[in-house]
Amino acid sequence: MRRVVVTGVGITCPVGIGTDECWRNLCDGRGGIGPITLFDPTEFACKIAGEVNGFEPLDFVDKRDVRKMGRFIFFALASSEFAMKASGFQVTPENAERLGVYIGSGIGGFDVIEREHSKLIEGGPRKVSPFFIPATIVNLASGHVSIRWGAKGPNSATATACTTGAHAVGDSFRIIARGDADAMLCGGAEAAITPMSIAGFGNMKALSRRNDEPEKACRPWDVDRDGFIVGEGAGILMLEELEHAKRRGAPIVAEIVGYGMSGDAFHITSPCEDGDGAFRVMRNALADAGVEPKDVGYINAHGTSTPLGDRIESLAIRRLFGEHADKVAVSSTKSMTGHLLGGAGGLEAGITALALRDQIAPPTINLDSPDEGCDLDYVPHHSRQLDTEYALTNSFGFGGTNGALLFKRYRED
Repeated sequence: MRRVVVTGVGITCPVGIGTDECWRNLCDGRGGIGPITLFDPTEFACKIAGEVNGFEPLDFVDKRDVRKMGRFIFFALASSEFAMKASGFQVTPENAERLGVYIGSGIGGFDVIEREHSKLIEGGPRKVSPFFIPATIVNLASGHVSIRWGAKGPNSATATACTTGAHAVGDSFRIIARGDADAMLCGGAEAAITPMSIAGFGNMKALSRRNDEPEKACRPWDVDRDGFIVGEGAGILMLEELEHAKRRGAPIVAEIVGYGMSGDAFHITSPCEDGDGAFRVMRNALADAGVEPKDVGYINAHGTSTPLGDRIESLAIRRLFGEHADKVAVSSTKSMTGHLLGGAGGLEAGITALALRDQIAPPTINLDSPDEGCDLDYVPHHSRQLDTEYALTNSFGFGGTNGALLFKRYRED
């Protein structure tokens, strides 16, 4: 199988627009959670979210095309631009068919669905935009990105809830490894800070209600955590076959060496009580790479700040890593970004690759008092220097769908 490397990371998220700004703020422990401004949250139990403040679609999209796209597509286009520029990849007639796009979304154009439904109810069917369908469906993020760059290779999308981005990256890794493409723009995008979304998650009792302290609301593994925070944005990676990247002198961020998948087969929203699904997906990623647990030094955890999920992920890590679990730095960058849902796996894959490149573990902020059963090294409050060859990132989604990606520090052969 062919080796695959990351040559570009593109991030648009609540802590910044652009990879360098985002990475710097994450390492500095700066959170991006605040009051909801995208709609009036007065009547909602949860009034806070991780918005991408200051984002201007016209910086990335032609004015005539703005009405044709949902917000999640804007984020995908912006992040693909950051990833392409970072990688230095130039699309030509000779390589266009070897560049693919695989970008997923858990929900797609929820904002457009709500807006156009209101038009239908208030004004009848003639008021619904003819662009309604292509502005909302999940694969149009991939579609627009492929059109923007002229990428004529594999073009696909996935929608596996909060595991979406990880599955898109993992599937792209395998597409390149087996020779169906030389490069893939891949990851996830989401824009679900909308009234129906916040109401739905809120009525599930899934969201934090720490409205008076938004900057402290997302607190994975802390005894006072009370739910997750919805975030928005996109994380897009440029993956390339190693020799292809080396021939063009591409900057190599990290190598991707393992991809694991598993299903809980347990419950539509709750993880297995013994953490078996999380245990198996991490085990599968390591087995795919032929790497032992003792070789992993950092985990970017799913870590959503939910009472059940945080504890069960910790249990699964301890089960797989045994005594070595105490030597692994485990952090949740969702404490700063909120949960990007279908965009989370792409964002956190990019963060994990950057952590290996710079040998820095970004922190888990707001972790003051770890809860019972949450007994790992969660890198509280401040980032930390690493010295590791391998880093893992986890994603778990509704329906019991799990994904894990293993990255390796890249060194010249």
